[in-house]
Amino acid sequence: MKIVNIHEAKTHLSRLVEAAANGEAFVIAKAGKPMVKVVPLGEEPKKKRRIGALDGQFFIPDDLDKGMDKEIEELFYGDHE
Repeated sequence: MKIVNIHEAKTHLSRLVEAAANGEAFVIAKAGKPMVKVVPLGEEPKKKRRIGALDGQFFIPDDLDKGMDKEIEELFYGDHE
């Protein structure tokens, strides 16, 4: 793997980034000591959605379609009486 010093990396950044994007990883060193590794970004794999993944995690009450509690209804819609 190619090792470049910081000064060279700053001077030739565009060329080095292009090389890394084409799969040529390299290391940037400071005073001969490796500091960072530059590698190309890979496309993140898409996570597959699983139908029914939340099955059993929550429930819908049987009385969901019934009228709201009077106090809550008044908070949303005001007093209609």
